[in-house]
Amino acid sequence: MNHRFAQFFFAFSLIINFLSLKLLPAFRQFLSKTLDFLKMDSFFLFSDSIDEDSLYGTRSIKSLSDLDPEKLYLVDHRWWNEARESMFREVEGDLYGTSCGLSADFESEIVLDMRRCNGEEEGVSGREYALVSEWMFYRALKWHYDLKNVQNIVSIEDNKADLFFLQVRLSISPTNDSLVVRISEKDNEFRAFNKSCEIFSVNNTGLLKIWDFSGQITNLFLQGRMPPGNSGLVNDEISLELQVFGLSRDITHKENGMAVDSNTERNVNGHSDKVNPNVRLGQHTSSVNESYNLGLTGLYNLGNTCFMNSAIQCLAHTPQLVDYFLGDFRKDLNFENPLGMNGKLALAFGDLIRQLWTPGVTSVGPRDFRSRLVDFAPQFDGYNQHDSQEFLAFLLDGLHEDLNRVKIKPYNEIKDVDGIPDKEVANEHWRNHLARNDSIIVDMCQGQYRSTLICPLCKKHSVTFDPFLYLSLPLPSTTMRAMTLTVLTTDGSTLPVPVTVTVPKFGKFKDLIQALSTACSLRDDETLLVAEIYNNCILHFLDKPADSLELVRDHDTLVAYRLPKDQDSLPLVVFTHCHLEESNCHGGPPLRRFGIPLAARIPERSDGFELHKKFLQLLDPLVMPEEFSSDSLDNCSVSIADQDTKMDDVADDVADDVVIEDVSNSDDVTVKSSVDETFHFSLEKQGISQVRSKIVMDEPLLIPETRRISILVSWPEEMLRRYDTCILNRLPETGGLPLAANDPPESVSLYKCLEAFLKEEPLGPEDMWYCPKCKEHRQASKKLDLWRLPEILIIHLKRFSYNHFLKDKLETFVDFPIVDFDLSNYTVHKDCQSSIHYKLYAVSNHYGGMGGGHYTAFAQCGEQWYEFNDSQVFSVSEDQIKTSAAYVLFYKRV
Repeated sequence: MNHRFAQFFFAFSLIINFLSLKLLPAFRQFLSKTLDFLKMDSFFLFSDSIDEDSLYGTRSIKSLSDLDPEKLYLVDHRWWNEARESMFREVEGDLYGTSCGLSADFESEIVLDMRRCNGEEEGVSGREYALVSEWMFYRALKWHYDLKNVQNIVSIEDNKADLFFLQVRLSISPTNDSLVVRISEKDNEFRAFNKSCEIFSVNNTGLLKIWDFSGQITNLFLQGRMPPGNSGLVNDEISLELQVFGLSRDITHKENGMAVDSNTERNVNGHSDKVNPNVRLGQHTSSVNESYNLGLTGLYNLGNTCFMNSAIQCLAHTPQLVDYFLGDFRKDLNFENPLGMNGKLALAFGDLIRQLWTPGVTSVGPRDFRSRLVDFAPQFDGYNQHDSQEFLAFLLDGLHEDLNRVKIKPYNEIKDVDGIPDKEVANEHWRNHLARNDSIIVDMCQGQYRSTLICPLCKKHSVTFDPFLYLSLPLPSTTMRAMTLTVLTTDGSTLPVPVTVTVPKFGKFKDLIQALSTACSLRDDETLLVAEIYNNCILHFLDKPADSLELVRDHDTLVAYRLPKDQDSLPLVVFTHCHLEESNCHGGPPLRRFGIPLAARIPERSDGFELHKKFLQLLDPLVMPEEFSSDSLDNCSVSIADQDTKMDDVADDVADDVVIEDVSNSDDVTVKSSVDETFHFSLEKQGISQVRSKIVMDEPLLIPETRRISILVSWPEEMLRRYDTCILNRLPETGGLPLAANDPPESVSLYKCLEAFLKEEPLGPEDMWYCPKCKEHRQASKKLDLWRLPEILIIHLKRFSYNHFLKDKLETFVDFPIVDFDLSNYTVHKDCQSSIHYKLYAVSNHYGGMGGGHYTAFAQCGEQWYEFNDSQVFSVSEDQIKTSAAYVLFYKRV
């Protein structure tokens, strides 16, 4: 292969590299095969350098040596040694004597000359520092934080601990056998360079001590070159970003000559600047303790990512998980697991956790983590709202696969367990599970339950033991629904009254009648007739007991009429109210319907007089008091008895003056009213338009086959002033009123949810079980029992329900324990449990309905509770944790 062809192929490979990122996967596969063929040429110039992962824009991690080295932190040796003696006793450090001064060539440059010491060498008092790796720093930081929470004390010096970055340049001096460190003002911020001058005391020519516990400085001397990834030779310089923490106290003592006064402004998260404006301290918390709190860091919303932020904050305050990812978790990365993300998801999550627990950080944008997540679970890409529990399940599964310590999973054959005690079977299943799955997620979150299937015919029992990551508990209230109806009497004895009842959500109309009968104290000689009202008219009667209550929506309006049971065979008359408004330019006076229709039973051979008498009886509770009447007693105070005696006198006038068009299909009804101060009635004929009808007072009513008569009642102005018609206009929606004030809101205990999850229930017809004894598929019953409980118990409350026609969210208030969640009555095997009591430490909340909503989180940091609302963090009291928005609960074993 000549040189010209090599140049051509180099250009061709660059084009392929660009196009392969944009083209379809099928064409990318073709390109990959083409390159594989070309690489077979032994003379190919790049045959040893092309990496398929790098060709497509990704880098495959094959071992720990492929990872970028961890950051280096320079800290106070005494501060580090306190944590090391408790947690890192096996970690040994190498001592380096370090001389420092200003560069001879550049005044604005500090030069450190580090030489390895064979024995103890004396240094300047108080100038002894430690160089640690990133995981050592964060574990020591968390250890000090936990210790201070236990002791409930925070020193002022700890409050002034500061974290800043220094850009340094390293080179090895072969003549002096030393490492030369240069800190230049031009490479750093002015504030950071000034602090470094104070820390290293450049005006002091004495020797200071630096202990290397990271091992990286020692590797430089042993290898005689720069760290992996830097191709520098012995005399070459490389750049390194050094993190400096906790050394500001030296500067403070130098500047003030004494300890900081107790009135000095305290800070949050160990940062020396002003208090974090995104943390609002509660009135019951101590400002001293708050000033050193770590973990109070918000997460920016990247566009409907509140579901992700809520779940992450709960995990970021899970003690075992935080300690693990702040520690040396890289040693557990699994680069061979095809079910994982080549360690990338775990690395991104670990980096995010460390950012959330970094001193001085107020909010973090989780963009890098999210990009890794969508590689593992593409459904979370984009800007749609998602379920926090679904996200949590995918995240924990991805972390487990990335951190699975099992590199080669063995094959375990399921053995026959008939006649073997449950304890032995459970332990065998658990050992088989751990042989294939061993990670911090399994250690921390996974438990085991016993599943029992029972054949309904031969009673054959099949017992299996399966692991679980979380418990999805149903809400018993999912079967219940609150409905509000307006109850009216048909004898004029009481006013219309709204009544709220609780009925089965997927029940029948007979369930509604039964609940309503109890709520309104229905007598034995009464019955209820329910109707739906629309536009002040009865749309239809709900008189079929077997119809589903799902047909009634929350914004529908329902009324229930109390009727005498012994009059069921009599005709039912329905009075619909209307009022004539002033005429307009389009024609005659328009008719406006109003109020709730009234209903009653009337005798078989009733006439207009009987109709009028019954209507006045129904209106009796609506009569306005005399002091509120607009007219004099002589003109307006006509009682029901007076109107009955005058009925004969007005009958002829009413019959002659009332003429009305059929209004079944039109609201424009022309009414000729007399000046008489009484009501005018007309008959509504359903299904026939433009038919005029009138009611003649002394003629019998024509009873239709339906046994129901629809009467339109025209109200004169005088009658509108005589009766309180506002009462008739109060018609609440079915889902519009809460329960009565003296009734508690719908709530359910978390224990009841657990009982509903563990109760025995038959399998559905689509989940038939093959009985090995009957040799046929049977609709067996299934029973779950808790067998082995995890250290962290995650409980998902099933608030969202889905079917082919409806999506719904339950706002049921779940009363969950905070301090002591006792599972002793719900665990069938207690021998292997260290404790079966749990304490709540975090909650993922969902506010709103199915169409949108917002996620937040409650989490306990120390002994104080906080609310994490994306980038905002607020302190809250413990009694604010229990809300109807609680969605995922996080408990830790106590």
